Amino acid sequence: MMKTLKIKAFGITRDILGGREVELQLNESGTVGDLRSQLSSTYPEVLQLKSLFIAVNNEYADDHVVLNDTDEIALIPPVSGG
Repeated sequence: MMKTLKIKAFGITRDILGGREVELQLNESGTVGDLRSQLSSTYPEVLQLKSLFIAVNNEYADDHVVLNDTDEIALIPPVSGG
């Protein structure tokens, strides 16, 4: 069984994914780590980022966190500035 996740993209990830929000399919027990793998295979440019944080429901999430289709998921790319 699959679940559909809505992923919000910020900064450079918006350019890589081609928009502010994309939908990806993961299996029912899919984790943040599984999402990271799916993003890397679907959007290989993600691998070029120095870091990529994934926030779930407004909190940074470790790779072992199981995702639900009701979660608010955001990609937080490295921030540059000075």
